[in-house]
Amino acid sequence: MQRIVVVNPKGGSGKTTIATNLAGYLASRRQQPVLMDFDPQGSSTRWARKRHPTQGKVHLIAAHERDARVTLSFQLHPPSGTTHVVVDTPAAIPAQEMPKLTRTADKILVPVLPSDIDIHACSRCIRDLLLVAKVPRDQNRLGVIANRVRRNTLVYHSLMRFLESLGIPIVATIRDSQNYVRAAETGYGIHEMAGGLVREDLEAWEPLVQWLAQPAGAPPAAATGATSTAETAAATTAAPTSSAAATAADVGTRETEGAAAAATAAAEALMG
Repeated sequence: MQRIVVVNPKGGSGKTTIATNLAGYLASRRQQPVLMDFDPQGSSTRWARKRHPTQGKVHLIAAHERDARVTLSFQLHPPSGTTHVVVDTPAAIPAQEMPKLTRTADKILVPVLPSDIDIHACSRCIRDLLLVAKVPRDQNRLGVIANRVRRNTLVYHSLMRFLESLGIPIVATIRDSQNYVRAAETGYGIHEMAGGLVREDLEAWEPLVQWLAQPAGAPPAAATGATSTAETAAATTAAPTSSAAATAADVGTRETEGAAAAATAAAEALMG
């Protein structure tokens, strides 16, 4: 069972769009996805409840609707046979909540919109994922989605420069399309809509689908064969001493802190 968490504390970044369309994609491929909605706004819940019985099954867990008759762990437990759990997280998540949300995630998706405010919010989100949630950059678990973009705009190019500076995979570039609005209104995913209408949107999802299929813990495809500084330090002897291991861990920590600082600096530079 693969657990995919969609997170960005900035409201309106498109978390629900990504989560619902991902659940729709999996259902259309005869998988058995669970859509877990933690957002009090309940947008994913409304989408799932609009789905017709003839569509692929998406099992809904409305985590924001607390059921006092059962324990929370029972309420959140996926049914037998579940292949994927897609988690739609709420806005305004405190940094200290990040570890609990991401600890068991196989993949973490961070959607970001092309605006100065969203770029700055994304830099803080990445910083918290790296430093507070301790998500390693070299385990192929963390990916960024450029969401609702219009390619021929200055702010799009600013967003892409920022994302490329992070050292984290850009796993999809999703265009600003009315197809997503129609999908939200009808309980469909774009992979379940007429192909001629959504061909360009489906093409944009291919890199994301391929990245999700890569096992967590493996190096990203673009970085295959690369060795991190921490890995190099840890491999200097066949049986590293505790001192060498501590040195490697310290190098890894400095690299993570540097990446988080670089994200913040890049966002500030782009915003002038």
